[in-house]
Amino acid sequence: MKRDGQLISLWQDMPEHISRHMPAQADVVVVGGGITGISTALRLQREGKKCVILEAQNIGFGTTGGTTAHLNTLLDTPYYTIKDNFGQNNADLVFTLVSKALNLIEKNVIGYEIDCSFEWKDAYLFAHDKKQNNELDKIVESARLSGVNIDFCEQIPVPAVFEKAARLSGQAQIHATKYLYGIAEAFERMGGSIIQNCRVTDVIHEQDWTIVHASKGKIKTDHVVYATHTPPGVNVLHFEVAPYRSYVLAVTLADNNYPDALVYDLDEPYHYYRTQEVDGKKYLIFGGEDHKTGHLENTEYCFTKLESYLRKQYAIDEVAFKWSSQYFEPADGLPYIGHLPGNPSNVWVATGFGGNGMIYGTLTSCILTDLICKGESAHAQLFSPSRFKPVAGFSNIIKEGADAAAMLIGNKFAFEKIEGAVELACNEAKLVRFEGHSVGLYKNEEGKLFAVNPACPHISCNVCWNGAEKTWDCPCHGSRFSFTGELMTAPARKDLEVIERTEIKQK
Repeated sequence: MKRDGQLISLWQDMPEHISRHMPAQADVVVVGGGITGISTALRLQREGKKCVILEAQNIGFGTTGGTTAHLNTLLDTPYYTIKDNFGQNNADLVFTLVSKALNLIEKNVIGYEIDCSFEWKDAYLFAHDKKQNNELDKIVESARLSGVNIDFCEQIPVPAVFEKAARLSGQAQIHATKYLYGIAEAFERMGGSIIQNCRVTDVIHEQDWTIVHASKGKIKTDHVVYATHTPPGVNVLHFEVAPYRSYVLAVTLADNNYPDALVYDLDEPYHYYRTQEVDGKKYLIFGGEDHKTGHLENTEYCFTKLESYLRKQYAIDEVAFKWSSQYFEPADGLPYIGHLPGNPSNVWVATGFGGNGMIYGTLTSCILTDLICKGESAHAQLFSPSRFKPVAGFSNIIKEGADAAAMLIGNKFAFEKIEGAVELACNEAKLVRFEGHSVGLYKNEEGKLFAVNPACPHISCNVCWNGAEKTWDCPCHGSRFSFTGELMTAPARKDLEVIERTEIKQK
């Protein structure tokens, strides 16, 4: 199973999912084949809507294929922050809703007989020092007030030094892609269609229909759901969510001392632990070192720091897998689920899940199904994408920035000239100025040179090199591209402009 980077995650050893034929018409077109898109399409299909999923790559290609699949009701955003921003009643409601989402995952596992290692687990949160102790006190008090079954404890199931800790019940874990494949197969058994390697290129709204244009044809629909983290093009939401990358190791242990729980510290950024058995073999999953996408030059160092940190606690036998993944943080602590601002009333979006994508992606299926099938949801206002109010002049930013055309280069370079001017080792990349132009260069293991215009086609921010995943990442809104320039992650809708090779003619 392909994923949006060069590194292989623990979840990628999956068979190819075969696409269906694209129909000419559907009630709902869902763009994106991750946990959010497939969960939403499944629930809509079950409610009698004919749904089609269009996935630009393969299902699970994006964040779902790189998640660590912690299923939490203790969220990345503390309940005291939700209370401060939305009120105590809404903080209580969020706990009720995320608990419902977690239970829905279990219900799907049982009802559709999905073999995906779903297990209920206790979770532990621990603090290292006085400042973190005070933070833990606030987290526990506010979580308990909202209904979380949490209390302080004297021991934790990992060999880390700590001063104070808390334990909570009712959390869970899962094999991410086995679950994804399971609900995808359930969706198709109900008559739904999944079309892979099918990039949406445009959405045209006519009087009676919305026409979705894609690389494999076009389809008429009543509703469009963007389940792509951020919608393509330029939208107000791109300025309300911030892309981050998180780094993960899956290691085997020499002494079999695997923790039977979900564990988190209160470092900034925090670290997280859990155990997963795959094909009879146990792995300790350990992650952290999060940073804003495109804001760190040496991404490989994040893995080095994780491994060094973990070796102080565990007898590591082998680092079997390492990978990174992207998520989007919302501005005020809650995701945006509902009508996509600036679009007709039949266009929907879900984004800003932070590190709780499996839970919020599942919750999205409940909210959007109500909005599409019933015309309303009791929770629409709380998660409304329109709760952000643009400042004066913002519409001009949207209009002027929309899908910037590739126009900085538009010609060909003799690569021999570039190589003569820029020293580049194999497996190295650089942003350089050459003959008055910005150029993104990467040389692979065989010494072949790849050159791109580094201006992201979204709003022309210069991309940055991600050496760990061998991708060009946009620091502004999280668009990501392969070293060849191929679009891998929205919101950009186009590939990077490729600088083609020309030969120097001999006289």
